[in-house]
Amino acid sequence: MMLDRAKPLAVFADGEGQFPEAVERYLRLFDRHVADGRFIRRDHFSPPIEGRSYTLHHIFFALPGEQWRIDEMIELKSSLSWSRDHERREGELLGYEDWMNDHFLDRFYAKPNV
Repeated sequence: MMLDRAKPLAVFADGEGQFPEAVERYLRLFDRHVADGRFIRRDHFSPPIEGRSYTLHHIFFALPGEQWRIDEMIELKSSLSWSRDHERREGELLGYEDWMNDHFLDRFYAKPNV
């Protein structure tokens, strides 16, 4: 979808040095497009915090001209709380349309039938 310019941002995250080999293969495929100038890559490391004993490694890939989304996503992900509004903003930064975010949020935050 990024090659078709339909998705402006992709994000991978895991503990530092803990990405599974399957994900490493995908990262190498993305890196080929970085080398060709089609994508921009940025790695971001978040130190351990209360409740998480490891360094969190985010890898961002953005289309040229869309790298502002990386900074905004890093800021969003640094929030110590998470809400429906955070979830919506994450979807927007990833390039999802409002109706897609609405559908996801309605399902994710649906109240269970009692």
